[in-house]
Amino acid sequence: MLTRVAVGRTSVVREVRAAAPLMTDLAAPVTARGPWLTAVLNVQSASLVPRGRPRAVVVEQRAGCRPDGVALLSFSRRGPVTAVGVLGDAVGPVPGGRPTSRFYARDDDVARRLADGMLQQLHRLRGPWTLRLGGLPLGDPTLRHLAAALPAASMATVRSRRLVDELDVAAVVRTTDPAEMERWLPAVLSRLAAADRPFVRACARLHAAIGALELAVVPAAGGPAAGPPAAALLTLLDPGSGARWPWWGVSDIGGLRRELGSPVATLSASAGLRVLGRR
Repeated sequence: MLTRVAVGRTSVVREVRAAAPLMTDLAAPVTARGPWLTAVLNVQSASLVPRGRPRAVVVEQRAGCRPDGVALLSFSRRGPVTAVGVLGDAVGPVPGGRPTSRFYARDDDVARRLADGMLQQLHRLRGPWTLRLGGLPLGDPTLRHLAAALPAASMATVRSRRLVDELDVAAVVRTTDPAEMERWLPAVLSRLAAADRPFVRACARLHAAIGALELAVVPAAGGPAAGPPAAALLTLLDPGSGARWPWWGVSDIGGLRRELGSPVATLSASAGLRVLGRR
């Protein structure tokens, strides 16, 4: 097997596209598939101050084959320290209730090789680094191999919280039509924090175009032109399974609540920080 690395937005976009069959085979969540990751890469590259440089660690049988394993990472420089995380982990909002990130490994041997490739990238960094890999499922094999190779790493498990859609009022309007979604989007985005609007706009448009997003709104009197809706909810749809995953919502009239969801794992590690602190 061959392990290689792709660096930069253009190269990583190619790897995301090449990994689409693997993502499907592994039933990766919507937030760890091509459209979502493409929105992440587009928004990051358009930022005046890029928040990270994307990198893909790829395991394949031989050059030119479809990948058997892919880890999508983001490397950010913060002063003398390089911060490494899962691509998209710092971009939000993200839906809750289940793991949102994934390392794509066809089997345990591929997961081990993927972890080895990620470790090599860490060892090649100049200066101190921090590693935070969050939003992953319990028992992820790549995460297990990484933890075994980083004795000082810490593993944390938290219970996520999912958004529950109870907007079953007479005035609610639900649509998956991209044109209708576009009509409502400015009013819906006005309920979001300004920093989150570029990503939600880009991500919503991409998913609406492929039939993977539903918008539910309770309009203000007069429709979209009258101002922000009384309630709005964006729900991600999995075209394969038909599963619904409430993503982001706001309501002045109730109908949205949160409840406990699945556990989510995070691995944290660092190197060189103690030496840096003594200087």
